[in-house]
Amino acid sequence: MTKILVIGIAGRMGKTIAECIDDTDGVELAGGTERAGSDLIGQDAGEVSGLGTKGVAVSDDLAKALEGCDAVIDFTTPDSSMVTLRAAADKGKSVVVGTTGFSPDQKKEIAELAKKIPLVVAPNMSIGVNVLFKLVADAARVLGDDYDVEIVEAHHKFKKDAPSGTAVRISEIVADSLNRDLDEVGVYGRQGITERTAKEIGIHTVRAGDIIGEHRVLFGGMGENFEIFHRAQSRQTFARGSIRAAQWILQQSNGIYDMQDVLGLR
Repeated sequence: MTKILVIGIAGRMGKTIAECIDDTDGVELAGGTERAGSDLIGQDAGEVSGLGTKGVAVSDDLAKALEGCDAVIDFTTPDSSMVTLRAAADKGKSVVVGTTGFSPDQKKEIAELAKKIPLVVAPNMSIGVNVLFKLVADAARVLGDDYDVEIVEAHHKFKKDAPSGTAVRISEIVADSLNRDLDEVGVYGRQGITERTAKEIGIHTVRAGDIIGEHRVLFGGMGENFEIFHRAQSRQTFARGSIRAAQWILQQSNGIYDMQDVLGLR
């Protein structure tokens, strides 16, 4: 039985992850954390998640909470996730990170921490989105420079980073597949009189209402368009992917992995 600690258990994703742990064979909720000063500290983590009593408390003592788990799942913020990763490295605990928006310096530190523990760090834990990554790479290689590439992502109005980590990863995959430098050809939205250059990769952001997550990749040719589209209809798709990753990571050596590794899509 894999015991999973959920960071930020009272948040939208934290509650969803806890719910999915509860109905997934082979895993159990080891506890949850919240920020210091929260009114939820000391309450039953199951009650906080709407699952009923589970006999494990919400804690603000990360080091202590880590002692009772096998793996950690963190979908919070870059700064919060870095605290989790440092503490987990000290305790030798595997971590699954779905947080996006890390700075270059934070990414470098994550790479160093991964020398001590195995990590799954992925911008999107959805199985469907990771299949999309594979399809986008194949399509870009086959269609080549004759097709213009535009990426459009949409999320709820509360999302802090833009473009989404998933859209950034899609743009990186396209650029790699077409042997382009994304720093040179990435165009983030357009305004005014602007003519598209041949090798641009357009990345566009929509923020509205409660959209969970949508990603559209358009390959526009002369005479035809080819589109790949994914819509998340529930946060459970990300939660279930992260649980699958938490079970998988326990069998891996130290290092950084992503969902392509978890799903065997490489």
